[in-house]
Amino acid sequence: MDKDWSEKNKKMQTLISKEVTFAEGIKVLLELRGELFKQITSIVKTFPSVAFYQLPFGTGEGNQHATLAWSLWHIFRIEDIVVHTLILKDEQVLFRDDWSGKTKSPVITTGNELDGDAMIEFSKALDIKASYEYCKAVMEATNEMLVGLQFEDLKKTFTDEDKERLTTSKCVSNDNSSAWLIDYWCGKNIKGLIQMPLSRHWIMHVEAMRRIKNKLCQQAKKGVDQIAYCGLSCAHCFLTAWCGFCRTIYNTCSFATCSPNGVCPNTACCKEKGLDGCYECSELYDCKKGFYSLGKDTNAIRAMALFIKKYGKKELLWVLDKLHSKKKFEKIQEVLGEQIDEGLKILEEWRIKQ
Repeated sequence: MDKDWSEKNKKMQTLISKEVTFAEGIKVLLELRGELFKQITSIVKTFPSVAFYQLPFGTGEGNQHATLAWSLWHIFRIEDIVVHTLILKDEQVLFRDDWSGKTKSPVITTGNELDGDAMIEFSKALDIKASYEYCKAVMEATNEMLVGLQFEDLKKTFTDEDKERLTTSKCVSNDNSSAWLIDYWCGKNIKGLIQMPLSRHWIMHVEAMRRIKNKLCQQAKKGVDQIAYCGLSCAHCFLTAWCGFCRTIYNTCSFATCSPNGVCPNTACCKEKGLDGCYECSELYDCKKGFYSLGKDTNAIRAMALFIKKYGKKELLWVLDKLHSKKKFEKIQEVLGEQIDEGLKILEEWRIKQ
């Protein structure tokens, strides 16, 4: 489990256990949920539609043996059912504003009963953008409930009538993989539900989603040119474990994710001009587009592009391998500095070092 998320989750559990710190605990819970949802947002905003119905780890036990689409659906269907049908006894978000129709989901269940080809077909049918908006609506509705909770509400338990209501809703499959959920939820009080479906359950599946997306990125990069359009060597980037490079459809470069439609301006410009990279452009040195607009923070990248222009990609990779074998650093500017000419000079010096 992610260390920061785990620590925040433990802190939340401790705080909500005492009346004097209950409100602070809810605040920590909301912060945790916000951080986790940012991860979900990043995946939805930057990954191509094909990514959401892949099973990169195949079928089997473990949360990573799922699709990204299924994971989204599963997390928030469980929350929607638990919060509205069980706790609040009101209408689920899914059935408000026709989210069931908008998401094009073929099921209204938690999806526990789906695996293998059935999970893939379900994931292909799902409208990811609409599903994301549904997830967001569920989160916001739950957050509203959490803010309104009182410490004494935590001890509230559930009855056979509550179980029957869950059963008749048909939102939990009667398949063995799912049927146990009703007894599980009803065997907890509200505090217990906060500690699992509304917090730890998120962590488990968001972490699995990160593993899935990282695996997809690693698969996509095989045999692909590892030099980015801007001149950065993606294979030497400290974020390479989870980025699929700007030359694949799994581009999750930190700058691309902040750009319109998830496409870095440097990438867009090179494609428009028919260039292999910025290092083929006559405007390279003074360019202010995309990554280069950050000036001293990314001048080291421009220096690498200039190095490629003079000596080629293979020579840059060879120099970077040498640098990483001799120095410990994450960002290349830690070695090349903040000035273009200085960075280029350093690369050239390492080129001739034995």
